[in-house]
Amino acid sequence: MAATRVMATVASTTTTSLLFRGPLRRSHGVSICFGNTRLVPKKRFFTCRALYKPEVQIKDEGQPATLDYRVFFVDSSGKKISPWHDIPLQLGDGVFNFVVEIPKETSAKMEVATDEIYNPIKQDTKKGKLRYYPYNINWNYGLLPQTWEDPSFANSEVEGALGDNDPVDVVEIGESQGKIGQIMKVKPLAALAMIDEGELDWKIVAISLDDPRASLVNDIDDVEKHFPGTLTGIRDWFRDYKIPDGKPANKFGLGNKAANKEYALKVITETNESWARLVKRSIPAGELSLV
Repeated sequence: MAATRVMATVASTTTTSLLFRGPLRRSHGVSICFGNTRLVPKKRFFTCRALYKPEVQIKDEGQPATLDYRVFFVDSSGKKISPWHDIPLQLGDGVFNFVVEIPKETSAKMEVATDEIYNPIKQDTKKGKLRYYPYNINWNYGLLPQTWEDPSFANSEVEGALGDNDPVDVVEIGESQGKIGQIMKVKPLAALAMIDEGELDWKIVAISLDDPRASLVNDIDDVEKHFPGTLTGIRDWFRDYKIPDGKPANKFGLGNKAANKEYALKVITETNESWARLVKRSIPAGELSLV
């Protein structure tokens, strides 16, 4: 049976400073983005008004650990919305929405279905079988809404690698285990440039604002101080997780090291702008669902 869970509180109707141009899209009355650009030397300001009721609900369809299991997002009127396109990226003051796909200390490879209408979360498959990591992931893992790694863009800073055609991934390092579909308010701290079979697959390291140590960490050096070994652990985990399946280790650009918060925000800005071009149909969507 399908069940509905209230999982997250998203900002009520406010003007949030997002990083893309408009007008972009109107989705079932949920959000509308529009241009309000002021030219300031070396800075760009774009705005988006999110027409949200305070609560987003999660609706499970099917049984977990089955091929037909889906986790849908619905607004307060019961209409399905997309966690990729309809959840605002930024809440202001350097705070971002993060959608949990894989809770920490679990191994089922859950992901937003970018090619299905409303982009529900489902378990990934290979050759018709459900996919699992060979061991538990040690952090909450998921995506930044309203971002997209453009597969036609060759990043000159990361060996010319092309984007992986997905939203940007987040590794949330707080102590609490999230839930599938939970929307956390996080602040970015660092970025890792993973190269997976030639594709650029950014990992933004972030922390939930609800974590007890959130106020202590504001940049990459704070992570090393208060979460020693975590950045190396994240890099090594994502480098090696395919090896048990007989695949080569993943590689990392940027000197095999994590970049600082400023660089992470640069990645978010660029991929948000790529998403904006995608939903404006300036770039072919291919099999991606923009609904």
